[in-house]
Amino acid sequence: MDAKLFTQMLRDKNLIDLKKMQYKYSKDAVAELLDLLKDSVFLSLPLLDVHGANLVYLENTAQVSMNVVKQLLRTRQAQQAFGLKAMEIEIHDSLAIENIHSSRDSIRKILYGYAPVNEEENYIWGMKKGLEYIADLSHTITEENLHQLYQMAVGNYLPPDDQLLSGKLYRHDSVCVMGGKVEHKGLPRGKLPDYMKALIAFVNQDDTINELVKGSIIHFYFAYLHPYFDGNGRMARLLHLWYLMQKGYHSALFVPFSSYINESKQRYYKAYSIVEENAAISQLIDVTPFVAYFISNVYNQIRLDEAKTDTLQSFQQLFHAGKITAKETDLWYFVLSAYGTDSFSTKQLERDFGNAAYATIRSFVLKFESLGLLAGQRYTSKVKYHVC
Repeated sequence: MDAKLFTQMLRDKNLIDLKKMQYKYSKDAVAELLDLLKDSVFLSLPLLDVHGANLVYLENTAQVSMNVVKQLLRTRQAQQAFGLKAMEIEIHDSLAIENIHSSRDSIRKILYGYAPVNEEENYIWGMKKGLEYIADLSHTITEENLHQLYQMAVGNYLPPDDQLLSGKLYRHDSVCVMGGKVEHKGLPRGKLPDYMKALIAFVNQDDTINELVKGSIIHFYFAYLHPYFDGNGRMARLLHLWYLMQKGYHSALFVPFSSYINESKQRYYKAYSIVEENAAISQLIDVTPFVAYFISNVYNQIRLDEAKTDTLQSFQQLFHAGKITAKETDLWYFVLSAYGTDSFSTKQLERDFGNAAYATIRSFVLKFESLGLLAGQRYTSKVKYHVC
């Protein structure tokens, strides 16, 4: 292949879809291109496919916005806990991706301390416990902790036939996954222990892979292995978030990743399918289509819904000057976590916070409005507030 054609194909926007490349350039040209990519361009990963070959990927096919990196690395002044607003959306959309119904009312009820009363609320409760678990930085990513996360987030609420056997970390039988036109068979059960050990080692090893890219590779590979009978999608998304948390991207606690995935769900599943379809042509599992999907449709779409920097700085100055009480500080952080920049009423805040009298709530919002930290807007007979 001459250098000009190689360069043209390497720059083609369809490079990550080999069927389209074959249609545009011919099967022979794509075969030559693949030989060159295998020799000098593909980067090998310490993860194996079902046949024992290393997974690969192409660097620089898509770039993560530096603004996104800065947002996710931003240090939070509030307590280290999953933002309630983000948690509500994350639970709803992660379940929706798998066509599991959950109402916002039920989610809010569970988030504010009520016990689950039906199957729907059990799924919500499990996701809540799972998100709280990964938010605790003392919970490092090990096989044992992964098993604990699975049981609390998913496994305990499954029908008996879909549950893990006692003492087993992974499924004890085969599983098939239908995604669009592609049927994916999960890794044979006998290989799961070794392959999952390799995945956990990859998660924890130091390397030169961009951490946001690596998070999406981990996400893909977990789903590829499909170590459980059910709940693999939820667990892949939880593990992805967990990895980012462990790497210092603490503002991920305030980003409902699954909302971006749910909004692009067809492209999400299509990315998995393209990897499988490409493998039939190249005989390699190249994770680049999934990485490119995640960068374009999730990472680079992130917009943190939060107060302006000067508002947060004003609060800190007032707090250090002794003008804000401990109770008011708790209420302020709750407002940031539960509502972001959304509006709320005093009655709603009283109900949601659940640990203060109405008079205390009323005094808080009026004081913070006078300090310029909250702004009020009248709707007929009600006033709603939002963070400035």
